[in-house]
Amino acid sequence: MAGRYDPLTRTAIRGGRTTVPPPLTTGTPPPPGTGNAPGPGTVTPPGPGTGTPPKTAAGPGPRTRTWTPPGPLDLGLVLGPLRRGPADPTFRITPGTVWRATRTPAGPATLRVAQDGAGPGVTATAWGPGADWILDGLPELLGADDDPAAFVPRHKLVHASHRRRPGLRLTRTGLVLESLIPTVLEQKVTADEAYRAWRRLVRQHGEPAPGTGPGQTPGQAPAPDLYVMPDPRTWALIPSWDWHKAGVDAKRSATIVRAARFAARLEEAAAMDLPAATARLEAIPGIGPWTSSETLQRSNGAADAVTIGDLHLPGIIGYALAGDRDADDAAMLELLAPYAGQRHRAARLVLLAGAAPPRRAPRMPRGDIGRL
Repeated sequence: MAGRYDPLTRTAIRGGRTTVPPPLTTGTPPPPGTGNAPGPGTVTPPGPGTGTPPKTAAGPGPRTRTWTPPGPLDLGLVLGPLRRGPADPTFRITPGTVWRATRTPAGPATLRVAQDGAGPGVTATAWGPGADWILDGLPELLGADDDPAAFVPRHKLVHASHRRRPGLRLTRTGLVLESLIPTVLEQKVTADEAYRAWRRLVRQHGEPAPGTGPGQTPGQAPAPDLYVMPDPRTWALIPSWDWHKAGVDAKRSATIVRAARFAARLEEAAAMDLPAATARLEAIPGIGPWTSSETLQRSNGAADAVTIGDLHLPGIIGYALAGDRDADDAAMLELLAPYAGQRHRAARLVLLAGAAPPRRAPRMPRGDIGRL
């Protein structure tokens, strides 16, 4: 790219898209999902008294919301894809509870979601300036926009996996950059390397999540030690030596910096359909089909965003559905063709079934350029 070429603007103008919503960073940000009306449930300040909760240095005080899902709900299965490794500083699972720290258009927020053991209801508590935004989007986050009934199993293994997991719904965060950056870190490296880089960069350049830490959550167990990922400007200003110490090569770091500079335009993709959202993300050099699919599965709840270009997925799908451990992307897409519109859900059910081919070679060695 030379001169003042703007890939996103060019895409928007020449692609004829005239229905793109305004950037999420201007005005009062709407919650994820369609329309401006909040989903079912009520948002009230916890504890005695009524009215506006007290303000703190971290933003509004804790807010709560209860919501009843339209069917079975497994919190671990629904929100699990948002966790980047067992020590993700933005995500924690405790018995019966999921904690999540995020950066919303309204500011940082911490979300605690717990299921009522006596019924199907879900109780959520949020802290920080983005508390109202994230509670407004709670139904979409827990799969309210997903339609599991649209999925019809076509293979015996998929049918069995689907029957064993009635609580599987596809999450929709409405936040693109939050899923895009850790996905870029996972490009062409081992999971351990990517998780290590994410942990280091978030803890070093992010900020402590609102309401977390011992003594800051009265009336319940202390919150875990969580961090909110850096804002786009901070991502763009991370020095080269910090990328290097985190084990991130120049190609991946440059892609993240480019994405951060177009953060507002990329966040618009959360309100687009799958083809338009894919084109918007892939207008950024360094973002291809693998990265866009992995991102939109989480930010948009895209049930048909099958991952293309993965090192292991074609062989797993091929082995599970046809006994072909050497299947490539074309063979995988052919096997998933009966699930058009639901291919990502079908692939995930295959992965949950655990029908991976036997290992024939040693694991890919873990690298660490930060030691150089």
